[in-house]
Amino acid sequence: MRLLTFNTLYRPDAWLRLRALAPELDGYDVVCLQEVMFRRNARLLRRLAPGLRHHAYAGPVVLKGGLVLLSRWPITRRRFVRYPLTSPARPEYLMRKGAQVVTVATGAGELVVVNTHLSANRDDDWSPGNRWTRVQRAEFERLADRLAGLDATVPLVVAGDLNVPRDSAVLAGFLATAGLRDVLAGDTRPTYRPTPVWPSPPALDHVLVRPSMRAEARLVFAGQVRLGDGRAAYLSDHYGVETELTW
Repeated sequence: MRLLTFNTLYRPDAWLRLRALAPELDGYDVVCLQEVMFRRNARLLRRLAPGLRHHAYAGPVVLKGGLVLLSRWPITRRRFVRYPLTSPARPEYLMRKGAQVVTVATGAGELVVVNTHLSANRDDDWSPGNRWTRVQRAEFERLADRLAGLDATVPLVVAGDLNVPRDSAVLAGFLATAGLRDVLAGDTRPTYRPTPVWPSPPALDHVLVRPSMRAEARLVFAGQVRLGDGRAAYLSDHYGVETELTW
């Protein structure tokens, strides 16, 4: 099974970039998207990626968590887990950040896919005592608590923009608690596109799986594409992570 996780960047030119992204989704079985933000954007993706005809998202206008999951396989269960509104106050409160916990009925049996987007660390400081690390730790704890209730024999993937580096202590703690492993453990490449302001960003986008699962991942969407108005642009400020899963 081929899975993609991708933070689509909610601004600017989101509509044009999503139109350019949609044809690229055809080769995937499950797609986890973050920052889609609006229901009309989700409808656009459904229309332009008809092969992924099963979907999960919620919200009449603004989507819960800005999250969209698209699947080639039927979705049998879904729920949204909202993260706690811990301080300090931040604009992300409006996004109602959380996680989609979705069960997909694949040809090889059930697969649980968690699509999530954690709060950003606005200090770029992931040390244990940092104020934003405390926020992220609370979010990881909420997610780990929900995952603990799942059947341990069912394959599980957690994918998304976790907003923490691959070597951070808070991620290591979550992996240990949830019994997961990082598919790209040891990979030092950034998944956020370097800029003059942030020339050496860390890997913020992750795919985590149960140890019994085999997985190979690579980064995608690194280059520019042609938008509908003729301009060349990147699909997002993040790269996508494509993963081949076997269990």
